[in-house]
Amino acid sequence: MPRLILPLLACLVLAVAGCGSDDDDASTSTAAATTSATETADADTGCQTVPAAEPKAEKPEKPTKELTASDDVTVTLETNCGAIPIKLDTTRAPKTASSFASLAEQGFYDGLSFHRIVPGFVIQGGDPEGSGMGGPGYSIVEKPPADLAYTRGLVAMAKTAAEKPGTSGSQFFIVTGEDVGLPPEYALVGEVTGDGMATVDRIEATPINQQTEQPESPVVISKATVSGE
Repeated sequence: MPRLILPLLACLVLAVAGCGSDDDDASTSTAAATTSATETADADTGCQTVPAAEPKAEKPEKPTKELTASDDVTVTLETNCGAIPIKLDTTRAPKTASSFASLAEQGFYDGLSFHRIVPGFVIQGGDPEGSGMGGPGYSIVEKPPADLAYTRGLVAMAKTAAEKPGTSGSQFFIVTGEDVGLPPEYALVGEVTGDGMATVDRIEATPINQQTEQPESPVVISKATVSGE
């Protein structure tokens, strides 16, 4: 069953697969879609031209430790469009932050793509299959704050309409609209910091297939690093 983000504006439906299950299928693993000196930048977006991400088969371990409110942790996604530092909200979402950091530490996000771009709404990534249907083989549940607003720069996780509020796996989205009006059902991760939104804007400017909402040129996470703790 595909995961869905249902914005309240214009009845737009964004299919995602944030949680996955233990029987998620994927093919061979590779993190080959990284930037090299021979790659060129797109004149319109400033993103480097890279090979498309390949499906990733290996499953990460479910996190065994939980971050606390005193932990100051940032996950930085290095992409062919630039870096995206994400400050994890360990106070309001310790379980979700812990899972996101654990996936980054295990190299799960390395070589994955941003497979969906909806201008004025979100950019979405973290699917090992690259199809919008994959996940890490486990899920966690942490209901987000009731007053959570999905505003520009917020990072959250995806779920199916049938799953409980706050269910998540590996797929995440970064809000690009000022306030996209989502209900507080999508697990909070944190917020983009520093110059990260400039990178997000470059990704959002990538031309997309209007039917699939997939970028016409690959947008790939070459490396995810964790700092702070």
